Amino acid sequence: MASNVLTKSDYIKTSLRAYFIQNGFNYGNYQGLGYANMLYPALRKMYKDDDDALQAALQENLDFYNTNIHFVPFITSLHLVMLENGTPNSEIRNIKMALMGPLAGIGDSLSQFVLAPLLGTIGASLAYEGLMMGPIIYLLGMNIVLLLVKLMSGMLGYNLGTSIIGTLTSQIEKISRVASMIGVTVIAGLAVSFVKITTPIQYVASVPGGGEQVVALQSMIDAIAPNLLPCLFVGLVFYLIKVKKWTTVKLVCMTILLGILLSVLHLVA
Repeated sequence: MASNVLTKSDYIKTSLRAYFIQNGFNYGNYQGLGYANMLYPALRKMYKDDDDALQAALQENLDFYNTNIHFVPFITSLHLVMLENGTPNSEIRNIKMALMGPLAGIGDSLSQFVLAPLLGTIGASLAYEGLMMGPIIYLLGMNIVLLLVKLMSGMLGYNLGTSIIGTLTSQIEKISRVASMIGVTVIAGLAVSFVKITTPIQYVASVPGGGEQVVALQSMIDAIAPNLLPCLFVGLVFYLIKVKKWTTVKLVCMTILLGILLSVLHLVA
């Protein structure tokens, strides 16, 4: 069992470990390894000398994860608060996954489309005038602001978790169900947005009056169920992972070979 031994200092240290979350990035679980690495010192302290419990806790956080590195401390702080208060791991995971997408969007927008253009414009203007302060202002400004964002988001997650843990405990089943639905919606949106599969198959159909018309099969599919082919492929991948326990390497190889074969046969484009 986890113990309530973490202090604010532990939460701050965990938030600062967000700088290393990309160090373990891979195409198997993206930030999964980095997320577990962020939690490691706190989990080590919580489970003390219980290596089996620590190993189990780390393995539970090695699944796929991908969010903004500046707002991930909010998630880890909330995660640790809930874990310390005995929230079931399955419910923590649902909330963790539900926060992944929204915080990724907020964090990416803040860092890439607000701070970088603003400070970049100021720095470039000064540099154009021959002032060394241009790049210095950009580098210091970006790093200081994003450091504060990490620390503030981590403390916000901690304060939010400690203040509403009683409400969360009584309503956790409903919250978990809603979080799970949001997570599934986000993943479904990603599937149809990033998986591009179409078919170039066409056939000639007779029309009244003796003429002929070329009908594209893809147009018919889109009229009935848009993005049906990407959804079917994602369903196949999910089946192979969940039921057949395929590894990422096998899935990548299958996708490449299947894509080449079906393209050569002019079945997909």
